[in-house]
Amino acid sequence: MRQVGDGADDSAATVGGMQPDSDELTDLSAFVQASPSAYHAAAETARRLTAAGWSPQPRTEAWDVSPGGHFTLRGGALIAWWVPESADTRSGYRIVGAHTDSPGFKLKPHPQLRRHGWDQLGVEVYGGPLLASWTDRDLGLAGRVVDRLGNEALIRTEAVARIPQLAIHLNRSVNADGLKLDPQAHTMPIIGLGERELFDLLLDGVDLPADPVGFDLHTYDTQPPAVIGAGGEFFASARLDNLSSVHAGLTALLEPADDHGPEIRVLAIFDHEEVGSASTTGAAGPLLEEVLRRTSLGLGADEEQHLAMLAGSSCVSSDAGHAVHPNYAEYHDPANHPLLNGGPLLKINANQRYATDGVGAALWSRVCDQAGVRVQPFVSNNAIPCGSTIGPITATRIGVTTVDVGVPLLSMHSARELAGTGDLLDLGAALRAYLWL
Repeated sequence: MRQVGDGADDSAATVGGMQPDSDELTDLSAFVQASPSAYHAAAETARRLTAAGWSPQPRTEAWDVSPGGHFTLRGGALIAWWVPESADTRSGYRIVGAHTDSPGFKLKPHPQLRRHGWDQLGVEVYGGPLLASWTDRDLGLAGRVVDRLGNEALIRTEAVARIPQLAIHLNRSVNADGLKLDPQAHTMPIIGLGERELFDLLLDGVDLPADPVGFDLHTYDTQPPAVIGAGGEFFASARLDNLSSVHAGLTALLEPADDHGPEIRVLAIFDHEEVGSASTTGAAGPLLEEVLRRTSLGLGADEEQHLAMLAGSSCVSSDAGHAVHPNYAEYHDPANHPLLNGGPLLKINANQRYATDGVGAALWSRVCDQAGVRVQPFVSNNAIPCGSTIGPITATRIGVTTVDVGVPLLSMHSARELAGTGDLLDLGAALRAYLWL
């Protein structure tokens, strides 16, 4: 196994004409490691935008629609938009949507437990993780702390916790009957032996003006991403659902074409997708709609013109999907078997769990043709309902043509997921074609 960007031998086999530890994958690895929580992912996105010359836009101040790049940050969400020189009240919006959160565990209030001589963390299951995948891993804690005056600080620890499995000698039927984990009794990580207070550990080096009184802290897997596979075909990492899309959208947004027309390009990354998106920073909240409306108004549009601008807009909702599992092929649709490195997915569901329709499918087909990448359709087995994405929510909130896409994964919602190196590169190329070509 080779950690991405670890200086390993660069003579490895190539994928799609590109070495598996290419600059793009090295940068994705760095992005994942800088983003152990949704708050860190949004902050890292803001940092990269600032370094590229984009301007932060406080939501409490007059809206800036001058030509160039702008972004507004709120918690674990961020909206960035590029205003071209030719933008006016006839411009449309090209939007890439993704989410910053991933399933796992979130600390409860009064989280430090002392049982049978062990210090443990009281955690609440966040979203729909594969619980067994989180056992026997080196876990850190990451998120934000808020003081009494409302000031926030991002924090992260190194590996400090572990959810230990029961030894097979004490659970001899586990391999025959399967691992059964009670989410309350069996998922509390151990963190020490009573030698240190939890908040002393968390607040080490944090400088806040007043006493900390609130926090949003999650566990994360500290193992770095790696390129694996006989020919370097695979990228193994935490939080590929959905940092793979956040990173691809961000890199695409930061590579504008020379002749990009009057459309306003938008990257919308939301928090709380894994728990339904119903928050101030989720896709069901007002953040994207507010940014679009204030941008239209800033360009001089009235309500009628703003609605016309939306009518000429579109959204690519980019989120991970499922590759066919070779050991469980019967769980997939019999005629649609997406593979890793077969190209980004076009995600389709008759019950609108994905927003794709014929118009959106045609849009994505054109985009991928322009980018020179393949497309794979994904539909679910009728007996196994699929999950959903921000796509239907965004389509409902702002009424624009929306298509659901993403890279195929194995082990989705595991603490460590698996993507194809070629698919990760192709998704970035396709999103750049959508935004700029």
